[in-house]
Formats: sequence, structure tokens, C-alpha cells
Amino acid sequence: MKARITGVATYLPERTMSSADVERRIEGYAPYGGVVERLTGIRRRHVARDDQQASDLAAEAARGLDHSGVDLLVFASASQDMVEPATAHIVAAKLGLSCPVFDIKNACNSMLNGIQIAEALILSGTYRKVLVCSGEIPSRAIRWQVRDRAQFVDSFAGYTMSDSGAAVTVAADMERGIFYRDFAADSTAWAIGTLPGGGSAHPRDPEYSYFRGDGRRLKEAFEMIGPDIFLNALKRTGLTWDDFTIVAVHQVALPYLRVLAQVLGIPDDRLVVSLPEHGNCASTTLPLQLALGGWRPGDRVALLGLGGGISTGVILAEM
Repeated sequence: MKARITGVATYLPERTMSSADVERRIEGYAPYGGVVERLTGIRRRHVARDDQQASDLAAEAARGLDHSGVDLLVFASASQDMVEPATAHIVAAKLGLSCPVFDIKNACNSMLNGIQIAEALILSGTYRKVLVCSGEIPSRAIRWQVRDRAQFVDSFAGYTMSDSGAAVTVAADMERGIFYRDFAADSTAWAIGTLPGGGSAHPRDPEYSYFRGDGRRLKEAFEMIGPDIFLNALKRTGLTWDDFTIVAVHQVALPYLRVLAQVLGIPDDRLVVSLPEHGNCASTTLPLQLALGGWRPGDRVALLGLGGGISTGVILAEM
């Protein structure tokens, strides 16, 4: 028995903001014109309507898939509607599903971990078809009132983020499916990038309700972990990147994507570069690239994840 990704769907809010729009909206401190696009390569990002929640974006994406036979729903996202209950309950109610549900949260690797858990539960025989979905609304945590350059730098990650929804179905299959997975973390680096508010550490202080981080330290932390987790996937399977139709890589800035692709030796024609037109979509990035890249049953795809905390992960699958 294997677990196969049988469907992928995304939802992208119609409203967009260019990087120039983002810079114009910042008040108090005026960044150099064009700095956001120059440093990240992001031209525009999606912004949810004021009346939309993370569950709405997940449900909109999930409506593009076949729900028949779904016996578990997993909401896997860095965003959530509220602290309690699990957002998965809210998504299930909006979709009219009555199966068991739960949430998974691991920053930008949430969807990748959701697929990992779905596979494990299918292989254990507990479930036969799992709907893994995500709704990301980071736009609600962007600091627009900026005191000075230091605060702008500390808040910069928020200016790269994009609202979006994604959903995948993972089902039992006797012939093909996920054939390799590996995950790693360096949790000593958890404080480099945070959204501190809403938990027990800072339950009500609005000052902690914005993204905070040090992009340079985060990049250095990922460089310290190194590329072995991704290169080992090839060594242990005897494959090369040319054996995959799509190599989906989490994307936060084009310069870093280029460096990572060069280090890993990923051919340009295997990458789906989603960042310029869609921004950093957090946990929905990898399914978005699957949807944009196009694949046919039997094609191999590679999902390479990078998440705050920090964590890395890789899943290789035959679709």
C-alpha cells in the first residue's frame, strides 16, 4: 500500500498589492523606493478580503477537489482563525464534512508536514483518503506604522507575504504514491523569525501581533543546516532532478532561491518560480507550484520545504 497525492487545488484572492503599493502604504518611515522588489524579486502578492478568514481560503481551495470518501480533514497552516477550536473544524463545517479533523502547525512547512502525517495515517490503515488544506492570511500581521529603519528591517518579512489557500487529497493506492520522505530541524534557531502574539507568552499585547525577524540570520541558519537533506534524497533513491517533472521549492526571495538551486544542481526547467507574481505564500507555496507547473498521473514530483523554527523537509512522490 502507498499514499498518493491524487488532487491539488489552490485559491488566490483577486485583490493584489504590488511591492510599490506596499512601500507607499508604510507610514512613519519611508523606505527607499523599490527596495522590497529589489531585495526579494517579488512584484505582487495577494490580499484576502476583510471578511475572509484563513478557513475561507482553505475551503475555497478544497472546493476544487473531489471530497467523496474523505475520512479525515487536516488543516495545516501557519495561520488560524482563532486559538480555539482547531480551524479544521471551521473548514469542515464550511465544506459540509463530518469526518474527524485536527490542525497541524509548523510555519511554512505546515502543508508538507500535513502530507507527511496523511501518508503515515494511510499506511497505518487508519484512514483511506485525507484532505489536507491550508489558508494563509499573513496580511493581518504586517506592521504598517513603522518607527524607523531598524523597525522596518525587523518587520521586513511581512512585506514579502501573500494570502492564499491550498488543498491536496492524499489517498491509498496500490501502485504509486509517495516513495521518500525526510525531515529535520534546528530548534535552537526558533527566535530568529517570529509572530509572537496570541499565545501564552504574549496573549494580548498588540505590539507582538506583527511579524518580527532577522532575514540575514535566518539565511545563515539555513546555510548552517546545509543541503544534505535534499541531496541525500537523490543519493538514497538513485534519482537525479531530471527524473522529476516538477521540483517545488519554498520561496522567500529570488536571490536565495537561485543560490539554493545552484547548490543543489536543480535545472531551471524543473523549477516553478512562483515568487515574483504571488509573493511568499507560506505553507501553500509548494501546492501552488504543483498547480502552476502542471503534472500528469505517473509523473514524479519533489517537494522541498524550508520553514521558520527552523525546519526542512523533502517529499518525493509519483503522482
